[in-house]
Amino acid sequence: MQKFFATCARGLEPILATELQALDALEVEAGRGGVSFAGDAALLYRANLWLRSAVRVLKPVLEAHVVSPDDLYAAVMTVDWMQYLTPEHTLAVDCNVRDSGITHSQYAARRVKDAICDQFVARCGRRPSVDVERPMLGLNLHVYRDEAILSFDSSWDSLHKRGYRPILTKAPLNEALAAGLILTTGWKGDAPLFDPMCGSGSLPIEAAWIALRRPPGMTRKHFGFMGWMDYDVGLWAAIRDEARMGMLKKLPTTIAGSDIRPDAIEHAQGNARAAGIGHLVNFERKDLREFRPPDGPPGILICNPPYGERIGDDVEELRSLYHAMGEMFFERCRGWSCFVFTSDDAPWREIRLKRKSVTPFWNGQISCRLLRYDVT
Repeated sequence: MQKFFATCARGLEPILATELQALDALEVEAGRGGVSFAGDAALLYRANLWLRSAVRVLKPVLEAHVVSPDDLYAAVMTVDWMQYLTPEHTLAVDCNVRDSGITHSQYAARRVKDAICDQFVARCGRRPSVDVERPMLGLNLHVYRDEAILSFDSSWDSLHKRGYRPILTKAPLNEALAAGLILTTGWKGDAPLFDPMCGSGSLPIEAAWIALRRPPGMTRKHFGFMGWMDYDVGLWAAIRDEARMGMLKKLPTTIAGSDIRPDAIEHAQGNARAAGIGHLVNFERKDLREFRPPDGPPGILICNPPYGERIGDDVEELRSLYHAMGEMFFERCRGWSCFVFTSDDAPWREIRLKRKSVTPFWNGQISCRLLRYDVT
């Protein structure tokens, strides 16, 4: 059994912990910015394939107290790197430092690389080369208050990169955060879900993949663990085949989105097609004030309206939008649970309905909240 750590956006830790428990991970413990857990290689592969709210999955190889780059170099030298790579391998080091005597992340990453390469030169006269784009062994160095954790990055490219959104529209909602928000609502894919301000379509698309039981990593071509010396290609193929057998071909409920901007609808439709669900999820151009949920059983309405954080945003127009949102909820969404993801500083009080819950999140550097209104 091995120890792992899955990273995520702040606020998503409880959701990520629940996802890992569903994968039968052991010793699951939510922390700040991620969740620690334990398991075998099969669990590591499943975590990369299935986790919707995670950013990357790390396998710690070294923990050490370091106050200088030389301390870091010496600590990395204590690891027998020939267990993990050969001179024919390529490597790369990604690094972040905070509140530490080591202040320069690029220099810290270089000292890790130097220690590994110097060990190889001393032992066999040759050294691995560096490939920052697609290394065979990607390393993640995290230094906080002089405590360093060096890990193998089993994901390498962030897991939020699903592959269906090649064009970044204005203020996109990160796919992992979008999925995490949907999971936070408690929605299981058995009730209608609508987004009346869908933008590039991340919320409806992620919802559709949840409802279809489709792993977010199913069509991804590369994960970091594929370059490791102990990569088991047969085990990985079996895990993917098992997941594919459990996928649904049709949605069990209605999922749709709308937006007033024609360019947003065009992008959402293109992203849905790239995600393989263009024929299942409907996007249409419609003003928020014109939105009406369909007849039938109530479900979930979830949206990510503008925050007003950009210079030049019209404050009164934004206040009017949030007020109209509240009126639409009250007049047309009786019986529905309505969720609004917005920043702390946005004029969300203009919704003027009683909130059932408020869940804090971070969207990048922006402090946000997910507001729930049950309209009765």
